Amino acid sequence: MDTTTTLQTIRGWPTDDRLELVFRLWDQLVEDGWQPEPTDELVAELDRRLAAHEANPGNVRTWEQVQERVRRPQ
Repeated sequence: MDTTTTLQTIRGWPTDDRLELVFRLWDQLVEDGWQPEPTDELVAELDRRLAAHEANPGNVRTWEQVQERVRRPQ
């Protein structure tokens, strides 16, 4: 079966099944040694966050504080 036929078949699958396939393929690629390159945007964001932390290292939250904030009803 060629890629085009496979994709046409998969298009008829439920969304959850298609997502599961994507995640499994991604995991397989990583297990086989593939390492995705970070995008320029990701590198810039990580640099921005690191600079912000270095400028104010006391401005942090504990993991417990983060969990509490996420679980708090809005």
